[in-house]
Amino acid sequence: MVHIFNFKNYNYIYDSGSGSLHECDKDTAAYLKAKCEGGVMPNLPAEKIAEIEADVQALKDKGLLFAEEVKAAPIKSNEIKALCLHICHDCNLRCRYCFADEGAYHAEREFMSLETAISAIDFLLKNSGNRKVLEVDFFGGEPLMCLDTIKKVVAYAKREAGKLGKKFLFTTTTNALLLDDDAIEFFNSEMENVVLSIDGRKEVHDAIRKTKNGKGSFDLVIDHIKKFVRSRGDKHYYVRGTFTSKNLDFSKDVIFLAESGFDSISMEPVVTDIDDLQIKEEHLKTVCDEYETLCGKYLEKHEKGEGFNFFHFNIDLEGGTCLQKRVSACGAGNEYFSVVPNGDIYPCHQFAGNKDFLMGNVRDGIERKDIRKRFADSSLFTREDCKNCFAKFICSGGCSANNYNFMGDMNKPYPITCQMMKKRIECGMHSLARKKDGKK
Repeated sequence: MVHIFNFKNYNYIYDSGSGSLHECDKDTAAYLKAKCEGGVMPNLPAEKIAEIEADVQALKDKGLLFAEEVKAAPIKSNEIKALCLHICHDCNLRCRYCFADEGAYHAEREFMSLETAISAIDFLLKNSGNRKVLEVDFFGGEPLMCLDTIKKVVAYAKREAGKLGKKFLFTTTTNALLLDDDAIEFFNSEMENVVLSIDGRKEVHDAIRKTKNGKGSFDLVIDHIKKFVRSRGDKHYYVRGTFTSKNLDFSKDVIFLAESGFDSISMEPVVTDIDDLQIKEEHLKTVCDEYETLCGKYLEKHEKGEGFNFFHFNIDLEGGTCLQKRVSACGAGNEYFSVVPNGDIYPCHQFAGNKDFLMGNVRDGIERKDIRKRFADSSLFTREDCKNCFAKFICSGGCSANNYNFMGDMNKPYPITCQMMKKRIECGMHSLARKKDGKK
């Protein structure tokens, strides 16, 4: 599978079989595009065509173009490696787009008891097999509403893992409203990664991320986040924003976050069916154009020595994740699970509360082994629509939950997400090429 594309007057050829990215001139791009995809062949001199064919053959001989796709079996295991602990099904914000029903997951608002959380840790340790490094993500709702419980769970997990020669990596996702000095000190001591939710400019953030009394939360969280990031040193964190159809100029929000002192940023398209917020087909051209605008601003920042890490432009074509992992999808429902406050187990946080995907409970284990097998059997190769897509070894077939929620089938990719993903990948490839070129 060869993908030929133009980006800001640069022409690229991406070979999915070898994972190689090549820059070429306009004539070469037009000639190969017509040859590979059909269409009108450009009127080129015979000597130019001969030159192109010779260059193509040289790359083919090196296995860098028109390479045969390597067949790799997905990595599937009965060992559990990670849990998302819904330590709190309540929240101190009322964000309109929240997939978790403003923290309640379409049920009563409740906190996870310490006993249930400890049972979840025991469940993970018992079912982790030979894995030495395990992961727990404290999720909500808003996890900081249960900070005391989190502290006790972390202490217990570290102690019990140590007895077995294992290690835990902890992460937390927070809206930062309760991110005080005590929480900052604890996070810096114990959390491998911290995700902080902020949507960008004040007017954008406040339009969606409101407090219980209906007021915007930007002024309540921005200083907390800045203080935390200043204290974080070289430990992992990122600020995570969400854009909706109401801020399709989201590049301004990313740059605002970068200029606010945050050097690790993600900006995700909203996942919702709320009509006035949802990203629809009619928005796709604007969204894709905005990714190109952001890419230009991103590279300008890097050239000025003001570079930042933007999650969706991070593409490693040389030393990235092995092919077996790329075709395996995310591991949800097989090696990774979500545990809600009463101890019930779901494939991931986006399936939480959907009784069709209730798999068991941490006290009794996984009872719906058919659901686990369904996820274990799912991979890039069960997503037929991905077969001829250049991006398949990078995106791994999309999010199973999004596919299911929008298409009714976790093996049926959601086209809106696909289009945005492909544009982000092109932006990432262009960024990679230009940054490497700048180092020469």
